[in-house]
Amino acid sequence: MDILTILYIFNFIRTLFVIAIIYFAIRIISRYVLPMLIDKGVKNMQQKMQEQQRQNQRSTKREGEVTIEKNRRQNKNFDPDDGEYIDFEEVE
Repeated sequence: MDILTILYIFNFIRTLFVIAIIYFAIRIISRYVLPMLIDKGVKNMQQKMQEQQRQNQRSTKREGEVTIEKNRRQNKNFDPDDGEYIDFEEVE
């Protein structure tokens, strides 16, 4: 056999070997590592939701307590000297 033919065969086998290694690495990652990362992300999200629930429960108000919350973004063009705006619907 010619030396060039041997080198071509060797490079071809080496390329197939690299492709096989990449294929099996992707399979291992998708089977074992990816589910662990997703599970960790879900647990982290659950912890954040539980912390938000705890904060909402702590900030509950006593019975009979009244608070007024203003939406600052909604009333940008409202001038206090204009009077009170009442939104109503006509009933026929």
